[in-house]
Amino acid sequence: MWCVTTKLWVQDASYEGAKAALQTSLDKLGLDYLDLYLIHQPLGDYVGAWRAMEEAYRAGTVRAIGVCNFYPARLADFCETVEVTPAVNQVELHPFFSQEAALATMREYGVVPEAWGPFAEGNHGIFTHPVLTAIGEKYGKTAAQVALRWNIQRGVVVIPKSVHRDRMEQNIDVWDFELTGEDMAQIAGLTLDHSEIVNHDDPAFVKMLHGVSSVRTRL
Repeated sequence: MWCVTTKLWVQDASYEGAKAALQTSLDKLGLDYLDLYLIHQPLGDYVGAWRAMEEAYRAGTVRAIGVCNFYPARLADFCETVEVTPAVNQVELHPFFSQEAALATMREYGVVPEAWGPFAEGNHGIFTHPVLTAIGEKYGKTAAQVALRWNIQRGVVVIPKSVHRDRMEQNIDVWDFELTGEDMAQIAGLTLDHSEIVNHDDPAFVKMLHGVSSVRTRL
């Protein structure tokens, strides 16, 4: 079963910008509706953009609306302000950045956590990490499968990326085993409590996002 998801880019973060961007995405995809539409970053007039997304949700143009990269305080403020609570918050979640506080906030507001980069973009030797590998050997699974299963058991939707068929098959093959509480705790102990992929609090990063041309292909 397919779920068509796309995102609202920073330069389109306004009420009118979001309406136009959504229609552009629908036209390019040749669809009458989207399954999920996400705000890519809490930057610009994302509150105005959300108003347009709420209207699209009520009209059935999108089946669900959500956000990305909303850290706990930002998400709490947003959920206390908007009329339609985000269905999803897509954030960086993997064994080296577990974000337990973020998950607790999402649970409080009924927001589903979705992991981008569940393999830490290949960092920290995740595919051969001794802790993940040793746990996987007990179940006949790879370190990557253990990392995915750990997030799944935390209630996280995972979206691993691969262009290799065998790895795609492995990524799907994570439903026939269950990690123990000891396994889960051992993996949780790997967290660094910060991202080593991106710093959303870095002014230079924010400026870079605002500087990316809005004249691009939207899907």
